[in-house]
Amino acid sequence: MEQSKKIKIAALQMSSVVGDKRANFKCVENIVSKGFQGDTDILVLPEVWTVGWSCEDFVSSAETLDNSDTIKLLASIARDYNVNILGGSFILKNSDGRLYNTCPVINRKGELIAMYSKMHLYSYCGCTEGSYITTGKSPVMVDIDGVKTGLTICYDIRFPEIFREYRKAGADLLVNMAAWGISKPLPWEVLTRSRAIENQAYMVALTQSGHIKGDEWNIGHSRIIDYLGETIAEIKDQKQGIITCEINFNDMYAYRNSCTILKDIKKSYEVICV
Repeated sequence: MEQSKKIKIAALQMSSVVGDKRANFKCVENIVSKGFQGDTDILVLPEVWTVGWSCEDFVSSAETLDNSDTIKLLASIARDYNVNILGGSFILKNSDGRLYNTCPVINRKGELIAMYSKMHLYSYCGCTEGSYITTGKSPVMVDIDGVKTGLTICYDIRFPEIFREYRKAGADLLVNMAAWGISKPLPWEVLTRSRAIENQAYMVALTQSGHIKGDEWNIGHSRIIDYLGETIAEIKDQKQGIITCEINFNDMYAYRNSCTILKDIKKSYEVICV
């Protein structure tokens, strides 16, 4: 039996103002000040909350690591509320000028302890993320107060391989931070639930809400899902706010020990074509 773990986790759903970083900073500060509960261990933010889902605005919103207003804000919140933060994502500019859609992980002391850059870039149906953003190199699993947490961003959800590798590496919690379009409700519901079920892991599926531009909207249905695929906390529609729940991993560990699916994975799945 794995060591007992229990955490209180919060997910922040917000409607970003496209291209207005200062307004989005203020929005996060307001939501946290009004809806944050004490003794929370992990706070999760959505993808590109700093700028909204607007690939054309990614260049102007990019920040270098040594002078990042986003990381400074998240560090301040982490210290003020004594909480670890999975910072959704912001546009990180490397020294070579390349841009990355990057999630910063901040500990309770306000220290940057890890970063994950989105590995799969969505460039279909009119979206042009791959024209601006460079692909991240590898998955990142971070230990947060003893909870092994696998990080993914939005379109990564369509690639079960990354989630399986997290599970094989010992992940307790899987997180997908997104800016998911309202025109794709079924994939959002099914894929997030599936990643939890097939990996016997808790799943935070967090997305933006609100208007993007024209007739484009974010779906705004963020959920925390258990290892059986059941929704245990959610915020629907275009609401802004924080959902919070306590997760006790004991039942998950017991289920994994009785239903040992990882042992049934084959070394090869080479297809025989006839």
